[in-house]
Amino acid sequence: MTETFTAFAGPRVVARGTRGALARALIDRSETNVLIFSDETGRETDLDLSGGAEAVAARYPDRVGRGRPKLGVVAREVTLLPRHWDWLATQRGGASATLRRLVEAASRGDDSALRRDAAYRFCSAIAGDLPGFEEAMRQLYSGDTEAFGAAIAEWPGDISGHALWLAGAE
Repeated sequence: MTETFTAFAGPRVVARGTRGALARALIDRSETNVLIFSDETGRETDLDLSGGAEAVAARYPDRVGRGRPKLGVVAREVTLLPRHWDWLATQRGGASATLRRLVEAASRGDDSALRRDAAYRFCSAIAGDLPGFEEAMRQLYSGDTEAFGAAIAEWPGDISGHALWLAGAE
């Protein structure tokens, strides 16, 4: 799965996407104080936008391709009943892609602690001085997403919306 990022200029979301997509979106923007956050971890990250559009495109290529990834693919035998093969044949991407999606979903399991930590990192970096920050973090870690949402309701919309999304509340 490709990691995505969200860029904020002050309290506003100005771009979302992969590193390459963000770099292309931000290269011509006039904002100088842009904060970029990982949508997976909530950690702040930087992009090097120096050298013009060509240098940035070379630095952050979008690796989009079809077929198998070059590294890490291991072919093994899978034994299923005919009805399982029939069902897999009807799924988007075929049997291999469906099996990979099912394994990924099962391996993620309950990711609420990871999502909560990502929301905390994001909020600490961008909203630490906003009213009700401490109470919002208490509600976030109590697991009460409704109370968390209420605690951040007065925050700028893009910030509160992204925090709720990271926490898994939206």
